Amino acid sequence: MLDLKINQAVLESTVRFCRDKGITLPTFAMMRDPRLVPESVKKVLATTGLWDVHPANLYRITWKNQPQERCGLFGGVNHIVLPTTLTGCPANILVLVGRYFPTGAHKVGATFGCLAPRLVTGQFNPLTTKAVWPSTGNFCRGGAYISALLACQAIAILPQGMSRERFEWLRQIAGEVIATPGCESNVKEIFDKCWELKASGQDLMIFNQFEELGNPLWHYTVTGSAAEEALRGHLKPGDRVAGFVGSSGSAGTLGAGYYLKEKFSGAKLAVAEALQCPTLLMNGFGDHRIEEIGDKHVPWVHDCKNTDFVIAVDDEAPIRLIRLFNEGLGRTALTAAGVPGEIAGRLDLLGISGVGNLIAAVKFAKYLELTSSDWVVTVATDSMDLYRSRLTELTQERGDYRERDADRDMELLAGIPIDHMKELTYYEKKAIHNLKYFTWVEQQGRDVAELRAQWQDHARYWDGTFALADRIDELIADFNQRVGLVRN
Repeated sequence: MLDLKINQAVLESTVRFCRDKGITLPTFAMMRDPRLVPESVKKVLATTGLWDVHPANLYRITWKNQPQERCGLFGGVNHIVLPTTLTGCPANILVLVGRYFPTGAHKVGATFGCLAPRLVTGQFNPLTTKAVWPSTGNFCRGGAYISALLACQAIAILPQGMSRERFEWLRQIAGEVIATPGCESNVKEIFDKCWELKASGQDLMIFNQFEELGNPLWHYTVTGSAAEEALRGHLKPGDRVAGFVGSSGSAGTLGAGYYLKEKFSGAKLAVAEALQCPTLLMNGFGDHRIEEIGDKHVPWVHDCKNTDFVIAVDDEAPIRLIRLFNEGLGRTALTAAGVPGEIAGRLDLLGISGVGNLIAAVKFAKYLELTSSDWVVTVATDSMDLYRSRLTELTQERGDYRERDADRDMELLAGIPIDHMKELTYYEKKAIHNLKYFTWVEQQGRDVAELRAQWQDHARYWDGTFALADRIDELIADFNQRVGLVRN
Protein backbone atom coordinates (compact mmCIF):
# COMPACT_ATOMS: atom_id res chain seq x y z
CA MET A 1 0.00 0.00 0.00
CA LEU A 2 1.00 3.64 -0.25
CA ASP A 3 3.81 4.65 2.10
CA LEU A 4 3.24 8.05 3.73
CA LYS A 5 6.20 8.02 6.13
CA ILE A 6 7.76 11.48 6.39
CA ASN A 7 11.43 12.30 5.76
CA GLN A 8 11.56 15.55 7.72
CA ALA A 9 14.95 16.77 6.50
CA VAL A 10 14.08 16.45 2.80
CA LEU A 11 10.60 17.86 3.42
CA GLU A 12 12.02 21.02 5.00
CA SER A 13 14.34 21.63 2.03
CA THR A 14 11.45 20.93 -0.38
CA VAL A 15 9.30 23.51 1.41
CA ARG A 16 12.04 26.12 1.00
CA PHE A 17 12.52 25.14 -2.64
CA CYS A 18 8.82 25.46 -3.43
CA ARG A 19 8.60 28.78 -1.59
CA ASP A 20 11.44 30.13 -3.75
CA LYS A 21 9.81 28.79 -6.94
CA GLY A 22 6.30 30.00 -6.07
CA ILE A 23 4.86 26.46 -5.95
CA THR A 24 1.90 25.23 -3.94
CA LEU A 25 -0.24 22.15 -4.52
CA PRO A 26 -3.96 21.47 -4.98
CA THR A 27 -5.68 19.00 -2.69
CA PHE A 28 -7.83 16.15 -3.99
CA ALA A 29 -10.79 18.10 -2.61
CA MET A 30 -9.86 21.07 -4.84
CA MET A 31 -9.55 18.81 -7.86
CA ARG A 32 -13.05 17.48 -7.18
CA ASP A 33 -14.45 20.94 -6.44
CA PRO A 34 -12.37 23.81 -7.88
CA ARG A 35 -14.50 26.32 -6.00
CA LEU A 36 -12.10 25.54 -3.15
CA VAL A 37 -9.09 26.81 -5.14
CA PRO A 38 -7.67 29.95 -3.45
CA GLU A 39 -8.70 33.24 -5.04
CA SER A 40 -5.06 34.28 -5.41
CA VAL A 41 -4.48 31.23 -7.63
CA LYS A 42 -7.60 31.94 -9.69
CA LYS A 43 -6.31 35.43 -10.43
CA VAL A 44 -3.14 33.93 -11.89
CA LEU A 45 -5.08 31.34 -13.90
CA ALA A 46 -7.19 34.12 -15.41
CA THR A 47 -4.13 35.20 -17.41
CA THR A 48 -2.48 31.78 -17.90
CA GLY A 49 -2.76 29.39 -20.85
CA LEU A 50 -4.03 25.86 -20.33
CA TRP A 51 -0.72 24.29 -21.36
CA ASP A 52 1.61 26.99 -20.01
CA VAL A 53 4.51 25.78 -17.88
CA HIS A 54 3.38 27.69 -14.81
CA PRO A 55 2.94 26.17 -11.34
CA ALA A 56 -0.58 27.63 -11.09
CA ASN A 57 -1.62 25.07 -13.69
CA LEU A 58 -1.32 22.39 -11.02
CA TYR A 59 -4.72 23.69 -9.95
CA ARG A 60 -6.10 22.86 -13.40
CA ILE A 61 -5.79 19.15 -12.70
CA THR A 62 -9.56 18.73 -12.74
CA TRP A 63 -12.37 17.57 -15.01
CA LYS A 64 -13.98 21.00 -14.57
CA ASN A 65 -11.75 23.35 -16.55
CA GLN A 66 -13.57 25.75 -18.83
CA PRO A 67 -13.15 24.43 -22.40
CA GLN A 68 -10.79 27.12 -23.66
CA GLU A 69 -7.08 27.39 -24.34
CA ARG A 70 -6.31 30.54 -22.36
CA CYS A 71 -7.52 32.33 -19.25
CA GLY A 72 -10.28 29.88 -18.41
CA LEU A 73 -11.33 29.09 -14.88
CA PHE A 74 -13.79 26.36 -13.86
CA GLY A 75 -17.28 25.13 -14.66
CA GLY A 76 -19.09 21.81 -14.79
CA VAL A 77 -17.70 18.36 -15.59
CA ASN A 78 -16.50 18.19 -19.19
CA HIS A 79 -18.51 15.43 -20.85
CA ILE A 80 -20.81 14.59 -23.73
CA VAL A 81 -23.79 12.22 -23.92
CA LEU A 82 -23.88 10.29 -27.17
CA PRO A 83 -27.27 9.90 -28.90
CA THR A 84 -28.83 6.66 -30.07
CA THR A 85 -28.47 7.85 -33.68
CA LEU A 86 -24.71 7.60 -33.18
CA THR A 87 -24.36 4.52 -30.98
CA GLY A 88 -27.10 2.33 -32.46
CA CYS A 89 -28.30 1.27 -29.00
CA PRO A 90 -30.98 2.79 -26.75
CA ALA A 91 -28.77 3.14 -23.67
CA ASN A 92 -27.31 6.53 -22.73
CA ILE A 93 -23.52 6.60 -23.06
CA LEU A 94 -21.83 9.40 -21.11
CA VAL A 95 -18.23 10.16 -22.09
CA LEU A 96 -15.93 12.09 -19.76
CA VAL A 97 -13.75 14.38 -21.90
CA GLY A 98 -10.03 14.64 -21.04
CA ARG A 99 -9.22 17.21 -23.73
CA TYR A 100 -9.31 20.17 -21.33
CA PHE A 101 -6.67 19.02 -18.90
CA PRO A 102 -3.21 20.59 -19.27
CA THR A 103 -1.35 18.42 -21.85
CA GLY A 104 -4.74 17.55 -23.39
CA ALA A 105 -5.13 14.27 -21.50
CA HIS A 106 -6.37 13.20 -18.08
CA LYS A 107 -3.18 11.26 -17.37
CA VAL A 108 -1.69 14.44 -15.94
CA GLY A 109 -3.95 13.79 -12.94
CA ALA A 110 -2.66 10.27 -12.46
CA THR A 111 0.93 11.53 -12.48
CA PHE A 112 0.06 14.06 -9.79
CA GLY A 113 -1.53 11.25 -7.76
CA CYS A 114 1.77 9.38 -7.91
CA LEU A 115 4.20 12.25 -7.28
CA ALA A 116 2.35 14.49 -4.79
CA PRO A 117 2.35 11.98 -1.88
CA ARG A 118 6.10 11.51 -2.31
CA LEU A 119 6.70 15.26 -2.48
CA VAL A 120 4.73 16.24 0.64
CA THR A 121 6.26 13.44 2.72
CA GLY A 122 9.84 14.29 1.75
CA GLN A 123 10.32 10.96 -0.01
CA PHE A 124 11.07 12.74 -3.31
CA ASN A 125 13.70 15.49 -3.45
CA PRO A 126 12.97 17.92 -6.32
CA LEU A 127 16.37 19.56 -5.91
CA THR A 128 18.41 16.47 -6.71
CA THR A 129 16.23 13.58 -7.89
CA LYS A 130 15.13 12.93 -11.45
CA ALA A 131 11.53 11.74 -11.91
CA VAL A 132 11.32 8.86 -14.39
CA TRP A 133 8.00 8.43 -16.21
CA PRO A 134 7.70 5.10 -18.10
CA SER A 135 4.58 4.98 -20.27
CA THR A 136 3.01 4.14 -23.60
CA GLY A 137 2.25 7.80 -24.16
CA ASN A 138 0.16 10.21 -22.13
CA PHE A 139 1.40 9.26 -18.66
CA CYS A 140 4.97 10.22 -19.47
CA ARG A 141 3.69 13.41 -21.09
CA GLY A 142 1.76 14.24 -17.93
CA GLY A 143 4.72 13.34 -15.73
CA ALA A 144 7.14 15.47 -17.73
CA TYR A 145 4.70 18.38 -17.51
CA ILE A 146 4.16 18.03 -13.75
CA SER A 147 7.94 17.82 -13.30
CA ALA A 148 8.36 21.04 -15.30
CA LEU A 149 5.75 22.79 -13.14
CA LEU A 150 7.62 21.62 -10.04
CA ALA A 151 10.97 22.75 -11.51
CA CYS A 152 12.52 19.29 -11.25
CA GLN A 153 14.21 17.08 -13.84
CA ALA A 154 12.31 14.39 -15.72
CA ILE A 155 13.06 11.41 -17.93
CA ALA A 156 10.21 10.33 -20.23
CA ILE A 157 10.13 6.78 -21.61
CA LEU A 158 7.73 5.61 -24.33
CA PRO A 159 7.68 3.24 -27.34
CA GLN A 160 9.18 4.60 -30.55
CA GLY A 161 5.98 3.70 -32.47
CA MET A 162 3.82 6.29 -30.70
CA SER A 163 2.42 9.31 -32.56
CA ARG A 164 4.71 12.07 -33.80
CA GLU A 165 2.84 14.70 -31.78
CA ARG A 166 3.83 13.02 -28.51
CA PHE A 167 7.54 13.11 -29.25
CA GLU A 168 7.57 16.65 -30.64
CA TRP A 169 5.92 18.07 -27.50
CA LEU A 170 7.93 15.93 -25.06
CA ARG A 171 11.25 17.09 -26.48
CA GLN A 172 10.29 20.65 -25.51
CA ILE A 173 9.27 19.75 -21.94
CA ALA A 174 11.24 16.77 -20.65
CA GLY A 175 14.92 16.89 -19.81
CA GLU A 176 15.41 13.53 -21.53
CA VAL A 177 13.20 11.44 -23.83
CA ILE A 178 13.92 7.74 -24.34
CA ALA A 179 12.20 5.81 -27.15
CA THR A 180 12.04 2.04 -26.54
CA PRO A 181 11.49 -0.61 -29.26
CA GLY A 182 7.98 -1.46 -30.41
CA CYS A 183 4.50 0.02 -30.28
CA GLU A 184 1.63 0.47 -27.85
CA SER A 185 1.71 -3.08 -26.47
CA ASN A 186 5.50 -3.28 -25.94
CA VAL A 187 5.41 -2.55 -22.22
CA LYS A 188 8.14 -4.95 -21.07
CA GLU A 189 10.69 -3.02 -23.11
CA ILE A 190 9.77 0.05 -21.05
CA PHE A 191 10.24 -1.90 -17.82
CA ASP A 192 13.63 -3.16 -19.04
CA LYS A 193 14.76 0.41 -19.63
CA CYS A 194 13.73 1.27 -16.06
CA TRP A 195 15.93 -1.50 -14.70
CA GLU A 196 18.80 -0.20 -16.83
CA LEU A 197 18.35 3.29 -15.39
CA LYS A 198 18.21 1.92 -11.84
CA ALA A 199 21.57 0.23 -12.41
CA SER A 200 23.13 3.45 -13.71
CA GLY A 201 23.67 4.87 -10.23
CA GLN A 202 21.78 8.10 -10.94
CA ASP A 203 19.66 9.79 -8.28
CA LEU A 204 16.23 9.03 -9.67
CA MET A 205 12.77 7.80 -8.70
CA ILE A 206 10.71 5.72 -11.10
CA PHE A 207 6.98 6.37 -11.22
CA ASN A 208 5.67 3.30 -13.00
CA GLN A 209 1.96 3.91 -13.65
CA PHE A 210 1.30 0.18 -13.89
CA GLU A 211 2.28 -0.38 -10.24
CA GLU A 212 1.84 3.04 -8.59
CA LEU A 213 -1.27 2.92 -6.38
CA GLY A 214 -1.50 6.71 -6.56
CA ASN A 215 -2.73 6.18 -10.13
CA PRO A 216 -6.07 4.43 -9.35
CA LEU A 217 -6.33 6.43 -6.10
CA TRP A 218 -6.47 9.68 -8.09
CA HIS A 219 -9.06 8.27 -10.49
CA TYR A 220 -11.17 6.77 -7.71
CA THR A 221 -11.21 10.07 -5.85
CA VAL A 222 -11.36 12.61 -8.69
CA THR A 223 -12.55 10.87 -11.87
CA GLY A 224 -15.10 8.78 -10.00
CA SER A 225 -16.50 11.87 -8.31
CA ALA A 226 -16.66 13.72 -11.66
CA ALA A 227 -18.52 10.80 -13.26
CA GLU A 228 -21.02 10.69 -10.41
CA GLU A 229 -21.63 14.45 -10.62
CA ALA A 230 -22.12 14.32 -14.40
CA LEU A 231 -24.57 11.43 -14.03
CA ARG A 232 -26.57 13.16 -11.28
CA GLY A 233 -27.16 16.02 -13.70
CA HIS A 234 -28.91 13.68 -16.16
CA LEU A 235 -30.56 10.90 -14.18
CA LYS A 236 -34.34 10.92 -14.08
CA PRO A 237 -36.60 8.95 -11.72
CA GLY A 238 -36.40 5.29 -12.71
CA ASP A 239 -33.03 5.62 -14.47
CA ARG A 240 -30.23 3.18 -13.61
CA VAL A 241 -26.43 3.37 -13.83
CA ALA A 242 -25.52 0.11 -15.55
CA GLY A 243 -21.77 0.40 -15.43
CA PHE A 244 -18.40 1.89 -16.27
CA VAL A 245 -16.33 0.87 -19.29
CA GLY A 246 -12.61 1.66 -19.38
CA SER A 247 -9.57 0.35 -21.20
CA SER A 248 -7.09 -1.87 -19.40
CA GLY A 249 -4.01 0.27 -20.10
CA SER A 250 -2.36 1.04 -16.77
CA ALA A 251 -5.67 0.17 -15.02
CA GLY A 252 -5.64 3.55 -13.30
CA THR A 253 -8.85 4.88 -14.86
CA LEU A 254 -10.64 1.75 -13.63
CA GLY A 255 -10.52 3.39 -10.19
CA ALA A 256 -13.48 5.50 -11.34
CA GLY A 257 -15.36 2.27 -12.02
CA TYR A 258 -14.71 0.97 -8.51
CA TYR A 259 -16.09 4.27 -7.17
CA LEU A 260 -19.26 4.12 -9.28
CA LYS A 261 -19.91 0.51 -8.24
CA GLU A 262 -19.98 1.70 -4.64
CA LYS A 263 -22.28 4.64 -5.39
CA PHE A 264 -24.78 2.88 -7.69
CA SER A 265 -26.11 -0.52 -6.71
CA GLY A 266 -25.91 -3.08 -9.49
CA ALA A 267 -23.39 -1.16 -11.61
CA LYS A 268 -20.80 -3.30 -13.38
CA LEU A 269 -17.19 -2.68 -14.42
CA ALA A 270 -16.12 -3.69 -17.94
CA VAL A 271 -12.48 -3.61 -19.05
CA ALA A 272 -11.64 -3.14 -22.71
CA GLU A 273 -8.53 -4.19 -24.60
CA ALA A 274 -7.44 -4.67 -28.20
CA LEU A 275 -8.52 -7.90 -29.90
CA GLN A 276 -5.04 -8.05 -31.45
CA CYS A 277 -3.57 -8.30 -27.93
CA PRO A 278 -6.24 -10.12 -25.85
CA THR A 279 -4.31 -10.48 -22.60
CA LEU A 280 -7.33 -10.54 -20.29
CA LEU A 281 -9.68 -12.33 -22.66
CA MET A 282 -7.38 -15.12 -23.85
CA ASN A 283 -4.00 -14.74 -22.09
CA GLY A 284 -2.99 -13.48 -25.52
CA PHE A 285 -0.33 -11.18 -26.92
CA GLY A 286 0.37 -9.15 -30.04
CA ASP A 287 0.70 -5.66 -31.48
CA HIS A 288 -2.16 -3.24 -31.95
CA ARG A 289 -2.98 0.33 -32.99
CA ILE A 290 -5.21 1.62 -30.19
CA GLU A 291 -2.74 4.08 -28.70
CA GLU A 292 -3.00 4.65 -24.92
CA ILE A 293 -3.99 1.13 -23.82
CA GLY A 294 -0.68 -0.78 -23.63
CA ASP A 295 -0.99 -4.41 -22.59
CA LYS A 296 0.64 -7.91 -22.67
CA HIS A 297 0.41 -7.97 -18.89
CA VAL A 298 -2.04 -7.35 -16.03
CA PRO A 299 -1.16 -4.12 -14.19
CA TRP A 300 -0.31 -4.44 -10.51
CA VAL A 301 -2.91 -1.76 -9.72
CA HIS A 302 -5.80 -3.58 -11.45
CA ASP A 303 -8.38 -4.80 -8.92
CA CYS A 304 -9.31 -7.96 -10.81
CA LYS A 305 -11.77 -9.14 -8.16
CA ASN A 306 -13.83 -6.01 -8.81
CA THR A 307 -13.95 -6.53 -12.59
CA ASP A 308 -17.12 -7.97 -14.15
CA PHE A 309 -16.56 -7.99 -17.94
CA VAL A 310 -13.70 -8.19 -20.41
CA ILE A 311 -14.34 -6.76 -23.87
CA ALA A 312 -11.94 -6.99 -26.83
CA VAL A 313 -12.13 -4.35 -29.58
CA ASP A 314 -10.77 -5.00 -33.07
CA ASP A 315 -8.29 -2.16 -33.61
CA GLU A 316 -9.45 -1.69 -37.21
CA ALA A 317 -12.77 -0.35 -35.92
CA PRO A 318 -11.43 2.73 -34.08
CA ILE A 319 -8.93 3.34 -36.88
CA ARG A 320 -11.81 3.54 -39.35
CA LEU A 321 -14.08 5.50 -37.05
CA ILE A 322 -11.56 8.26 -36.35
CA ARG A 323 -11.83 9.05 -40.07
CA LEU A 324 -15.64 8.97 -39.96
CA PHE A 325 -15.63 11.27 -36.91
CA ASN A 326 -13.06 13.75 -38.25
CA GLU A 327 -13.35 13.88 -42.05
CA GLY A 328 -15.87 16.32 -43.55
CA LEU A 329 -17.68 13.63 -45.53
CA GLY A 330 -17.85 11.47 -42.41
CA ARG A 331 -19.52 14.20 -40.39
CA THR A 332 -21.93 14.87 -43.24
CA ALA A 333 -22.91 11.18 -43.18
CA LEU A 334 -23.40 11.31 -39.42
CA THR A 335 -25.70 14.32 -39.51
CA ALA A 336 -27.65 12.80 -42.41
CA ALA A 337 -28.23 9.77 -40.17
CA GLY A 338 -29.73 11.98 -37.47
CA VAL A 339 -26.71 12.70 -35.28
CA PRO A 340 -27.13 16.30 -34.02
CA GLY A 341 -24.65 18.67 -35.63
CA GLU A 342 -23.43 19.81 -32.23
CA ILE A 343 -22.40 16.22 -31.40
CA ALA A 344 -21.00 15.38 -34.83
CA GLY A 345 -18.86 18.51 -34.68
CA ARG A 346 -17.37 17.54 -31.31
CA LEU A 347 -16.37 13.95 -31.99
CA ASP A 348 -12.76 15.05 -32.33
CA LEU A 349 -12.88 15.15 -28.51
CA LEU A 350 -12.40 11.36 -28.67
CA GLY A 351 -8.88 10.18 -29.42
CA ILE A 352 -8.16 6.68 -30.69
CA SER A 353 -8.55 5.05 -27.27
CA GLY A 354 -11.68 7.12 -26.64
CA VAL A 355 -13.24 5.69 -29.81
CA GLY A 356 -12.15 2.23 -28.64
CA ASN A 357 -13.89 2.85 -25.31
CA LEU A 358 -17.02 3.99 -27.15
CA ILE A 359 -17.10 0.74 -29.13
CA ALA A 360 -16.62 -1.28 -25.94
CA ALA A 361 -19.42 0.67 -24.23
CA VAL A 362 -21.79 -0.08 -27.12
CA LYS A 363 -20.89 -3.79 -26.95
CA PHE A 364 -21.51 -3.74 -23.19
CA ALA A 365 -24.90 -2.04 -23.66
CA LYS A 366 -25.98 -4.43 -26.41
CA TYR A 367 -24.85 -7.52 -24.51
CA LEU A 368 -26.90 -6.54 -21.45
CA GLU A 369 -29.83 -5.38 -23.62
CA LEU A 370 -29.86 -2.01 -21.89
CA THR A 371 -32.73 0.39 -22.42
CA SER A 372 -33.21 4.14 -22.62
CA SER A 373 -33.42 4.18 -18.82
CA ASP A 374 -29.86 2.85 -18.50
CA TRP A 375 -26.62 4.83 -18.32
CA VAL A 376 -23.10 3.72 -19.18
CA VAL A 377 -20.02 5.82 -18.40
CA THR A 378 -16.77 5.74 -20.32
CA VAL A 379 -13.77 8.04 -20.81
CA ALA A 380 -12.03 9.87 -23.65
CA THR A 381 -8.52 10.03 -22.21
CA ASP A 382 -7.41 12.50 -24.88
CA SER A 383 -8.57 13.97 -28.18
CA MET A 384 -7.60 13.82 -31.84
CA ASP A 385 -5.35 16.84 -31.25
CA LEU A 386 -2.70 14.27 -30.33
CA TYR A 387 -3.26 12.11 -33.43
CA ARG A 388 -3.60 14.46 -36.43
CA SER A 389 -0.56 12.81 -37.97
CA ARG A 390 -2.40 9.47 -37.87
CA LEU A 391 -5.17 10.93 -40.07
CA THR A 392 -2.53 12.11 -42.55
CA GLU A 393 -0.93 8.67 -42.52
CA LEU A 394 -4.29 7.00 -43.16
CA THR A 395 -4.89 9.25 -46.16
CA GLN A 396 -1.47 8.33 -47.52
CA GLU A 397 -2.13 4.64 -46.90
CA ARG A 398 -5.78 4.37 -47.99
CA GLY A 399 -6.41 7.40 -50.15
CA ASP A 400 -8.75 10.35 -49.73
CA TYR A 401 -11.86 9.73 -47.66
CA ARG A 402 -14.87 9.27 -49.98
CA GLU A 403 -18.62 8.95 -49.63
CA ARG A 404 -18.47 5.20 -50.03
CA ASP A 405 -15.88 5.06 -47.19
CA ALA A 406 -18.27 7.04 -45.01
CA ASP A 407 -21.15 4.72 -45.93
CA ARG A 408 -19.11 1.63 -45.03
CA ASP A 409 -17.99 3.15 -41.75
CA MET A 410 -21.56 4.11 -40.88
CA GLU A 411 -22.49 0.46 -41.37
CA LEU A 412 -19.62 -0.57 -39.10
CA LEU A 413 -20.80 1.84 -36.41
CA ALA A 414 -24.42 0.71 -36.66
CA GLY A 415 -23.49 -2.98 -36.57
CA ILE A 416 -21.09 -3.19 -33.63
CA PRO A 417 -21.42 -6.84 -32.48
CA ILE A 418 -21.22 -8.45 -29.05
CA ASP A 419 -18.41 -10.83 -30.02
CA HIS A 420 -15.09 -11.24 -28.21
CA MET A 421 -16.35 -10.42 -24.73
CA LYS A 422 -16.74 -12.34 -21.51
CA GLU A 423 -18.85 -11.94 -18.37
CA LEU A 424 -16.40 -13.09 -15.71
CA THR A 425 -17.05 -15.75 -13.10
CA TYR A 426 -15.30 -15.68 -9.73
CA TYR A 427 -12.56 -18.04 -10.89
CA GLU A 428 -12.11 -16.29 -14.23
CA LYS A 429 -11.42 -13.11 -12.27
CA LYS A 430 -8.94 -15.00 -10.12
CA ALA A 431 -7.22 -16.43 -13.20
CA ILE A 432 -6.64 -12.89 -14.51
CA HIS A 433 -5.37 -11.79 -11.10
CA ASN A 434 -2.95 -14.72 -10.99
CA LEU A 435 -1.32 -13.55 -14.25
CA LYS A 436 0.19 -10.69 -12.24
CA TYR A 437 2.61 -13.17 -10.67
CA PHE A 438 4.65 -13.67 -13.82
CA THR A 439 5.13 -9.99 -14.60
CA TRP A 440 5.32 -8.50 -11.14
CA VAL A 441 6.80 -11.12 -8.85
CA GLU A 442 9.08 -13.00 -11.23
CA GLN A 443 10.15 -10.10 -13.48
CA GLN A 444 9.75 -6.95 -11.38
CA GLY A 445 10.48 -8.22 -7.88
CA ARG A 446 7.17 -7.41 -6.16
CA ASP A 447 6.22 -9.23 -2.95
CA VAL A 448 4.06 -12.29 -3.48
CA ALA A 449 2.48 -11.68 -0.06
CA GLU A 450 1.12 -8.36 -1.31
CA LEU A 451 -0.18 -10.09 -4.43
CA ARG A 452 -2.10 -12.51 -2.23
CA ALA A 453 -3.38 -9.64 -0.08
CA GLN A 454 -4.87 -7.93 -3.11
CA TRP A 455 -7.16 -10.94 -3.53
CA GLN A 456 -7.54 -12.54 -0.12
CA ASP A 457 -7.63 -9.37 1.98
CA HIS A 458 -9.46 -7.46 -0.73
CA ALA A 459 -11.39 -4.87 1.28
CA ARG A 460 -8.53 -3.90 3.56
CA TYR A 461 -6.06 -3.60 0.67
CA TRP A 462 -8.13 -1.65 -1.85
CA ASP A 463 -10.49 0.27 0.42
CA GLY A 464 -7.55 1.10 2.65
CA THR A 465 -5.63 2.48 -0.32
CA PHE A 466 -8.47 4.71 -1.52
CA ALA A 467 -9.18 5.92 2.02
CA LEU A 468 -5.71 7.52 2.07
CA ALA A 469 -6.92 10.42 -0.07
CA ASP A 470 -8.03 12.32 3.04
CA ARG A 471 -4.67 11.81 4.73
CA ILE A 472 -2.85 12.98 1.60
CA ASP A 473 -5.04 16.10 1.58
CA GLU A 474 -4.01 16.80 5.16
CA LEU A 475 -0.35 16.48 4.18
CA ILE A 476 -0.82 18.77 1.17
CA ALA A 477 -2.64 21.38 3.28
CA ASP A 478 0.16 21.29 5.86
CA PHE A 479 2.75 21.56 3.08
CA ASN A 480 1.03 24.62 1.60
CA GLN A 481 0.79 26.25 5.01
CA ARG A 482 4.53 25.78 5.53
CA VAL A 483 5.31 27.15 2.07
CA GLY A 484 3.11 30.10 3.02
CA LEU A 485 2.22 31.50 -0.40
CA VAL A 486 -1.57 30.98 -0.43
CA ARG A 487 -4.33 30.93 2.13
CA ASN A 488 -6.96 28.22 1.70
